[in-house]
Amino acid sequence: MGKGILVKSGKEIEFIAEGGKKLGRVKKALIDKVREGVSAKEIDDLANKLIKKEGGKASFKMVPRYRWATCVNVNDGVVHGIPKKEIVFKKGDVVSVDVGMFYKGFHTDTSFTVGLEVSKEINKFLDTGKIALKKAIQEAKMGKKIFDISEAIESTLKQAGYFPIRALVGHGVGKDLHEEPQIPCFTSGKASSSPEIPEGAVLAIEVMYAMGSGDVKLDGDGWTISTSDGTISGLFEETVAVTKNGSIIITGIS
Repeated sequence: MGKGILVKSGKEIEFIAEGGKKLGRVKKALIDKVREGVSAKEIDDLANKLIKKEGGKASFKMVPRYRWATCVNVNDGVVHGIPKKEIVFKKGDVVSVDVGMFYKGFHTDTSFTVGLEVSKEINKFLDTGKIALKKAIQEAKMGKKIFDISEAIESTLKQAGYFPIRALVGHGVGKDLHEEPQIPCFTSGKASSSPEIPEGAVLAIEVMYAMGSGDVKLDGDGWTISTSDGTISGLFEETVAVTKNGSIIITGIS
């Protein structure tokens, strides 16, 4: 069993999978809503409405001092952006939305990034993030290491000329929104010392990266984390369950 990795029973994974399917429907509606002229607050309002309709609770509202169902970031925003009404999406924007749901005692967590009539260069950047997440999920198997997930993300990003965010990590998820293990978008140390992934692990695998250095700063609102050099950032995340038959994307869109 992997050191520090919390393991869920088959019944618990059933509950998580049910919640993840519901969150996947919420995510699909939010993706469709992100367009020019829409505000970040409208995204959050829709998320609140849909999460309630699905019979869940907004996970992020359970974080102390955070009052919103989503985190919405634009362009150089990386994570934890407050969905303000003053943030209105426009042509050329890169919009990231992070959303979580608590259902039947368990959290699921997912993120996506959308480009609004962006350049070919930025489309390539966003496609790379999607590919990195896909490759990372392929490494989320029994007997593999957390290191293998991190390496898949880092190598995919760096081969394309982009840089992982080093100050932030993906994480386990379940009864708590953030559980062990930490899942970096980069490698450090030796693979042999990395936790082994056991059956029953549920992981929020998160690709956080930038067109620039990957260094970040905390904005004045006390929540939003942005790139230090003002370069575009991307965010892609799925909740994944590890079973004896392979990895299952819990929050995927059907």
